[in-house]
Amino acid sequence: MPLYLKKELEDKTRIGVWQVTETEDELKELGGVPSDELEEISYFKSESLRRQKLAVRALLNEMFEDKVYLSHHDNGKPYIENSVTNISITHTEEYVAVILNDNEDVGIDIESLSRDFSPVEKKALSEDEIDDLEDDEKRNGQLAIYWCAKEAIYKMLGQYDVNFAEQIEVEKFHPRRDGELEATFEDEDGNEEEFELEYIVFDGHVMVWVVGS
Repeated sequence: MPLYLKKELEDKTRIGVWQVTETEDELKELGGVPSDELEEISYFKSESLRRQKLAVRALLNEMFEDKVYLSHHDNGKPYIENSVTNISITHTEEYVAVILNDNEDVGIDIESLSRDFSPVEKKALSEDEIDDLEDDEKRNGQLAIYWCAKEAIYKMLGQYDVNFAEQIEVEKFHPRRDGELEATFEDEDGNEEEFELEYIVFDGHVMVWVVGS
């Protein structure tokens, strides 16, 4: 059973990561998939996406003692029908991850570093962030961290039409195997909120998470 990572942070935030190595049938055999959730998953044409969704369910079974029922708000933000625990979910072809906290909103994002993140520079970064980019082989990884950080904040907030370049600003950092980030979100009325994020790089992937305050 490829539970890759399961950890509890100081603020009682829990993070789980599952490595998706099983076939679709093997994931189904792990059990615990509610019938309506299984039906929804069956509509996806991509086998890879179906496996990712089933792996999320396998991970939820590992993270909770009792069965939980997953649903989504109209904006796509996930929630658990029978628990007050806040949740955020992310998945790639090889890994899925969830972050949980009973009291605060949370956000998490994971990406494969095999992806070309160069479009992120024009699409999601401010001029200051572009100026802070490394000019060497670390550049793609740094762009991936920027993207994951902004995605994690976006997921946590659950707001529509967030402009990543103009509304989310990540302070200058030098990419490492793991570290902390500081970021600011500015809403449409000009109100600012500051966040502290953490990230890790593992097995050709980067993962960033944030917990609200």
